[in-house]
Amino acid sequence: MNHNGYTIIHPDAKIGENVTIGPFCHIAQDVVIGEGTWIDGNVSIMNGVRIGKNCKIFAGAIIGSIPQDLKYKGEKTQLEIGDNTIIREYCTLNIGTTANMKTVIGKDCLLMAYVHVAHDCVISDSVILANNVTLAGHIEIGYHATLGGFVAVHQFVKIGEHSMIGGGSLVRSDVPPYVTAARDPLAYAGVNSTGLKRRGFSKEQINNIADIYRILFIKGNNTKQALLKIEETIPPSPEKTNIITFIRKAKRGLIKGFRTTKIEK
Repeated sequence: MNHNGYTIIHPDAKIGENVTIGPFCHIAQDVVIGEGTWIDGNVSIMNGVRIGKNCKIFAGAIIGSIPQDLKYKGEKTQLEIGDNTIIREYCTLNIGTTANMKTVIGKDCLLMAYVHVAHDCVISDSVILANNVTLAGHIEIGYHATLGGFVAVHQFVKIGEHSMIGGGSLVRSDVPPYVTAARDPLAYAGVNSTGLKRRGFSKEQINNIADIYRILFIKGNNTKQALLKIEETIPPSPEKTNIITFIRKAKRGLIKGFRTTKIEK
């Protein structure tokens, strides 16, 4: 063991160039840390962790702990973290199980303080998880999705790319791409037009997305009817293809459609 003050680094751990590791850390044997990564004090990085380049990991984070799953029997699995990802204070990130053999967090992500990512989750690039987001096992989150503080997500849920989920939400069903979801129970609250504009989507693209979700969530169609009408009436686009593919693959069902509450006179 390499003892740097009160930091313990196993001699077999693979540490890249220009990596900074603060005091009171523990780096286990089967660990790879990419060049330029900065690790604050009191961080534990356990076996099976693969960290990319130029990441930042803040105090108290526990990276690569074993799954909180009674089916886990000590199998050798991994946690992968992409380049330039920021992991703030006291996050807890688990390795995978035999189901997927790894948990994956993409590049350029931001996990704010106290985030929990359970076994076998797959988080795409540029995802933001705000404070206290809790992900159960086997969750998939698409590119550039944002989850507000204290969002809790049920196991096996899929969250589409460029979506935004309001703080404090319970996510029990799949959330399709490009939408904002809020309320309780969780429901469609419109297209994530602000996020899409920031990422270079044109007004025409955003309007086409809104037309699709009007058919799906507002016009009173069931999913089968909505898909037929979307196919027939909405012009082809990558966004249309993404949405239709997501809906057809949704195993937990979709979030609720837009509903207005009638006020009695």
